[in-house]
Amino acid sequence: MIVNISEAKTNLSKLVNMAYHGEKIVIAKNNLPLVDLVVHQPETKRNLGLLKGKFKTPDDIFNEDDTINTMFYGENK
Repeated sequence: MIVNISEAKTNLSKLVNMAYHGEKIVIAKNNLPLVDLVVHQPETKRNLGLLKGKFKTPDDIFNEDDTINTMFYGENK
């Protein structure tokens, strides 16, 4: 269902209820679709330590690579 902004302002409660029950609502301006009215999906908390014990940091992680330095800085670093 495509609804223009002025109609959406008038019928906001009705449209929210329709979206909550699975109806796809598109809010438009001059019949040009702008946004979708969708049910809120709560963000999940970050799961820190997800790769603990599954990844080993290389010992040379901070060593510079001459080829990459040349690509970034040129021959005369």
